[in-house]
Amino acid sequence: MVLFFGERSRSAQVYLYTGVVDMRKSIDGLALLVEGSMELNPMLPALFVFCNRGRDKIKMLYWERNGFVLWYKRLEKQRFKWLKASSNELSASITGYELNLLLDGLDVFNNKPHEALFYESVG
Repeated sequence: MVLFFGERSRSAQVYLYTGVVDMRKSIDGLALLVEGSMELNPMLPALFVFCNRGRDKIKMLYWERNGFVLWYKRLEKQRFKWLKASSNELSASITGYELNLLLDGLDVFNNKPHEALFYESVG
């Protein structure tokens, strides 16, 4: 599944809510979670992603110019790989590319590539 096409998908900012979310929550309830628990502005140019206890449903909230967009995905058999909530961190950040991998069923949390290195010179 590709939410954004081209370079935008790789650079899109994505925030995951690591706690369990009741999927009956809609736009207003999810936006309140972003503001209250995640301490972020839900109108940032970012996707906010939420998962249920059974890890078979995901909702994504996005502010687009003049209103919210809400995506919903329900798996019929498998489960999404998800982070466990910790008492001090209720959000995690991933890239749009990693979100696409997560939605396709890959574990982006345990299969990280080597850390990128940057040097001023080769000597």
